[in-house]
Amino acid sequence: MASFDIVNKVDAQLLDNAINVARKEILNRFDFHGSKSEINYDKKTLTLQIMTENEMRLEAITDAIRSRMIKQHLNPLCLDMSKEHSSASGMMIRKDIKVREGIDKEVGKKIVKDIKDSKLKVQASIMDDQVRVTAKKIDDLQAVISLMRQGSYELPLQFVNMKS
Repeated sequence: MASFDIVNKVDAQLLDNAINVARKEILNRFDFHGSKSEINYDKKTLTLQIMTENEMRLEAITDAIRSRMIKQHLNPLCLDMSKEHSSASGMMIRKDIKVREGIDKEVGKKIVKDIKDSKLKVQASIMDDQVRVTAKKIDDLQAVISLMRQGSYELPLQFVNMKS
């Protein structure tokens, strides 16, 4: 039987490169001259911490990070902006952004439901933080990949471990 896995993984090295390039870009921008802006990325906890003086600069930094991620072929949807933590200490604003990896249960259930509703001759099952799809024909698996690319799941999806 042919199979593949639907996952949400971020290439840590590409993300680190995108953040470093964005950091250099921010340091060289005229509107950030004399600013005390910082971008810190913790690879172990997959958190991004931005510290700056005001909201305008905070938005400029997040836009620079997103644009650099796109140029590195990373999907900015992996940044969890909904769970950001903002705090003001003195004159500085801090924003913590979590990098999402894996497919949570709710999104996994939606993916499996969409696959079953498509009436393709495939089986989909949730395995930890990924969805495994199996079928007798590779053409059916390719149809599932096409279906997943058309759907909106609030996550960047990758298709790995294709076995025939």
